Amino acid sequence: MFTNEICNRDVITIQRNEVALEAAKLMRQHHVGDVLVVEKHDGVRVPVGIITDRDLVVEILAPELDMAVITVGDIMAPELFTIKENTGIFEAIQFMRSKTIRRLPVVGENGGLIGILTLDDVLELLSKELVDLTKLVRYEQKKEIRHRP
Repeated sequence: MFTNEICNRDVITIQRNEVALEAAKLMRQHHVGDVLVVEKHDGVRVPVGIITDRDLVVEILAPELDMAVITVGDIMAPELFTIKENTGIFEAIQFMRSKTIRRLPVVGENGGLIGILTLDDVLELLSKELVDLTKLVRYEQKKEIRHRP
């Protein structure tokens, strides 16, 4: 299975020159914990940064800065990790673990934004797989009881 099969394609985005308050409003409106910062390159939306709810708290609220003045570009993470759409899920999990990140933008070959793979997406996939495996164990037990009473 590839990252483009389970990533969330409904990504909330913002431009780097928008104020942080707008990022916070988008997070609240869409019930998400992050917004991706994008730029247009030859008509393609390319992710260049990410702002999380934690960024807003640590970088702006705690030091009591003005969210209506600070821009998204001022506080976005300086380095954004992305992953190609045809990357396998377990390779993506290893990458997330090695970089200690919970959110991973998924891009196409041209670098354009396709979606975002989050820790929540991965946990949901793995939990479904584990449920299916437990069903297999129960099925085998019932099968054995029927065939070897």
